[in-house]
Amino acid sequence: KQVPMGERQPCEGVLTNVIGTRHLAEACRLHGVTAMVLISTDKAVNPTNVMGASKRVAEMICQSFDLAASRGRAPAGTRFVTVRFGNVLGSSGSVVPLFQRQLSAGGPLTVTHPEVTRFFMTTREAVELILQAAALPKAELDAAGKIFVLDMGEPVRIRDLAYQMIRLAGLKPDQDIKVVFTGLRPGEKLYEEVLHRDEAMMPTAQDGILLAAPRIVDRGELEASLELV
Repeated sequence: KQVPMGERQPCEGVLTNVIGTRHLAEACRLHGVTAMVLISTDKAVNPTNVMGASKRVAEMICQSFDLAASRGRAPAGTRFVTVRFGNVLGSSGSVVPLFQRQLSAGGPLTVTHPEVTRFFMTTREAVELILQAAALPKAELDAAGKIFVLDMGEPVRIRDLAYQMIRLAGLKPDQDIKVVFTGLRPGEKLYEEVLHRDEAMMPTAQDGILLAAPRIVDRGELEASLELV
């Protein structure tokens, strides 16, 4: 849902995800908020669309604020926590509710490409990742400037998910219910990545939650670039 919207309205996507994040981070810092949590996306890794690129810049903004506070270059106080999500099952626009509606209507189930894969997490996992990332004591681990990532296991091929949901409904794929391939949408990738190849991983005290250490961007250069937006 966000990817095609961002491709159609790139300026609004940047205004929301980049400028909006910057304003909110600055407001949190000025008013002494305990913690700000940015919800990012696996689309921010090697982005190919406005959604992913703008979310990566949002990550960089929060990373720069967090590092500045931890290194004494800004007043200590607000923690800037970033969590990076895969696809949340059951969320608005999620493929599972879409398949359920299409099944109820007698099909077909629509998949963009036969080989498209995605990482999935449950709503409970998404909520727990946010709460645990925000609650982990900063003194307990060096989390400054890093991104919290849920270990989501292997990605799921959407075609296989469609076939499985048809079978669970007691029907036969491509006989009782057709699966139709509609083509990738603008900006959409065949597969997503939770981590960039240059992001080192660190364990945390919580099972299943990892820390990614993204590339550090000079804050001065980042601020100068943002002024041009």
